Amino acid sequence: MGTLIDTAITTSNDVPNTSIEEKYAQHAESAAQNGSTQNGSTQKRSTQNGSALNGSLREIEEPKYRHVFAVHAKSRPSMLSKDAEKTPSFLGFRNLMVLVLVVSNLRLMIENFKKYGVLICIRCHDYRREDIIYGAILYFSVPCHLFAAYIIELAAAQSAKGAIARMKKASDQGQVSSSNELERAPLKTAWALIALAHGVNATLNLIIATTVVYYYIHHPGIGTLCELHAVIVWLKTCSYAFTNRDLRHALLSPPRFAPLPSIYSSCPYPRNITLRNLTYFWWAPTLVYQPVYPRTDNIRWSFVLKRALEVVILSIAIWIASAQYAAPLLLNSLDSFSTLNPLAILERLMKLSTISVFCWLAGFFALFQSFLNILAELLRFADREFYDDWWNSTSVRRYWTTWNKPVSHFMRRHIYSPLVSRGVPPSLAQILVFVFSGVLHELLVGVPTHNVIGVAFAGMVLQIPLIALTDGISKIRGMGGKVAGNVVFWVSFCLVGQPLAALLYFWAWTAKYGSVSKPYLWTRR
Repeated sequence: MGTLIDTAITTSNDVPNTSIEEKYAQHAESAAQNGSTQNGSTQKRSTQNGSALNGSLREIEEPKYRHVFAVHAKSRPSMLSKDAEKTPSFLGFRNLMVLVLVVSNLRLMIENFKKYGVLICIRCHDYRREDIIYGAILYFSVPCHLFAAYIIELAAAQSAKGAIARMKKASDQGQVSSSNELERAPLKTAWALIALAHGVNATLNLIIATTVVYYYIHHPGIGTLCELHAVIVWLKTCSYAFTNRDLRHALLSPPRFAPLPSIYSSCPYPRNITLRNLTYFWWAPTLVYQPVYPRTDNIRWSFVLKRALEVVILSIAIWIASAQYAAPLLLNSLDSFSTLNPLAILERLMKLSTISVFCWLAGFFALFQSFLNILAELLRFADREFYDDWWNSTSVRRYWTTWNKPVSHFMRRHIYSPLVSRGVPPSLAQILVFVFSGVLHELLVGVPTHNVIGVAFAGMVLQIPLIALTDGISKIRGMGGKVAGNVVFWVSFCLVGQPLAALLYFWAWTAKYGSVSKPYLWTRR
């Protein structure tokens, strides 16, 4: 505004072509001269002189013609144009979206309460006493397979120590080459037996757990918890066996060009084969075994308390949302699904997507941010990158590699990399990883619901063409490709993925058993 006033004054015929600064300097000099000559004047007269000076300045600063300011003095793009000088902040729109989300869900809550009343019942339960007994026995017996892997590795370490002692003795006697040849054949047989023992142990873990859950634990929630625990222990057992096998081979034949990670030097093989080391890995928030992990200095108990409070609050929120909102929606969706009305099914999916995404996000935060950080803090486990910013994924590929990093690390280290190193093309290795992941998802969803219908498996396999599609979209130049890729990811995640899978498995459950709370549910057929 000051620039516009200067322009108006300097171009006016009634105001001399003198800048405001010059006029101000002239009046200041005049005021100083007056002050020096009238040093003995009274305070009242000084005040009058100051008022006169301010009035003169106002006369200079205020232009005579106030309607000639050059408002449009340079070229400027619109704020939302691509050629804008800087990207504007959308904080206000974010607040608006949050407000709309809160208001719309509040309306759904009021509508749900008016229609169904309070469906939450603390004392009500729909599980049998046998479910609790079988679930508890299974849950506490599954880790025995991990300790069986420790006994197998202990025998393998003793064999490796004996082989090293014999080779060292032969080396002292100058019979290195002949000793190596004599040791190689027995070691191959021993390693084959060790691998067979690990395979039988890990396979029995999944077979026993899956059989008990499918035939003896009928409640889907208890069954899911037990099956998930069994799969986690199975993955840990496989990682323990694979890692120690490579460490054992590296001990007998030290690598020349690819040495072991330096972090392993503090606990080399076979010093890592101890119960304490295995127990730490059992509880550590990772699926990948290492002899040594980065550790923190101390335990922050206030941090543990905050994360535990988050787990409790979010678990209660998920329970309320499932009982009060998800269950009625699923029940009301059965008629539309049975008649195969496309528009009705789409409407049900869109309505179910809101509560599905809420429960999933709350569960994600409770597990990956709160619970895993509790374990990490108690064990002083320093690497806590359990996830990345998957919500900004511009492709489905990036989502699957960032939202669940413990599983992603296992797949990359023990499946993808070994396949590629053995000559399998990377694209085929990725397909095999998703097929393997699909089998695990079907175990985790189909077995507890007693409906192995292949929906979870198909959902994982169908991610392969979706990855190819979003990879191509995200490579489009500019921000448009990335935005479109992120939109496709969210649509497949919120509308097509989880709500459809939940609806299909719920429909299969009710078609087979009726309702969860009905007595004849537990009768075998």
